[in-house]
Amino acid sequence: MEQSPSVVELELDMELVLSPERSLPVPARFSYGSHDPFAVHVTFHLDTGNPVTWVFGRDLLVEGTFRPCGQGDVRIWPTRSGRRSMICLALSSPAGDALLEVPLAPVAGWLERVHRLVPPGGELAALDMDHCLAELLA
Repeated sequence: MEQSPSVVELELDMELVLSPERSLPVPARFSYGSHDPFAVHVTFHLDTGNPVTWVFGRDLLVEGTFRPCGQGDVRIWPTRSGRRSMICLALSSPAGDALLEVPLAPVAGWLERVHRLVPPGGELAALDMDHCLAELLA
């Protein structure tokens, strides 16, 4: 996938956990851009033809790779499936709840690229405040 220098994306299949014995693959795209330096966008490509995007804090995803975190609509925690290190994402909305699992390694590699684009603590410097104000005032 072609990426601009200000956007880092990762496409992979996540597993929608239906029960301890059954799950379904869900194609997903993790996206991070310096234009929105505090947020991670995860787009799920469902069979309905209408992708669903969740947006949450980059720091929440980073912390969730090490320990359980989040409350309310988005909760993330590390786990193991056999010998594989995984991340669980629990998403809640008025439309329902979903538990998704994704291998840790590709997400950790993607987060390293994200941190090279905008280092932790450098989010405010990455914001184009003049552009943001112009959009608000338009």
